[in-house]
Amino acid sequence: MKIKSLVFMSSLALFASYAPMAICAGAPKSSEVEGTPAPGSKFARIQVGMYSKQIMDLIGPPTDQKTYMTGKAWIPFHFGGDNSRTECHYKGEGVLTFANGGVGDLGSMKLIRVKVDSQESGYIH
Repeated sequence: MKIKSLVFMSSLALFASYAPMAICAGAPKSSEVEGTPAPGSKFARIQVGMYSKQIMDLIGPPTDQKTYMTGKAWIPFHFGGDNSRTECHYKGEGVLTFANGGVGDLGSMKLIRVKVDSQESGYIH
């Protein structure tokens, strides 16, 4: 009887560990670029995958910015990237979202999302 219980519990634990991956596998990827930047605008000179230092050198500093934690920050023993994100708001241009680096990439922020919005106030609300 103990062996059957042990087999059942280990099978249940194995299934439970794979269930989140199966659920997330079919999730649609969010759009990397929302909207179309106007020709000659600041956002027309940048592209997803660039680093924050490159972008700041090209288009200057943002009007305002905020940093927030993602769910990956709370995963035990997760040493990869994307533990936090930084949103840079540019007045009249839109919002750039950067994924902050992991343990080995301290200080590097990679552009993962561009939201073009000519009505952007530039400030965090």
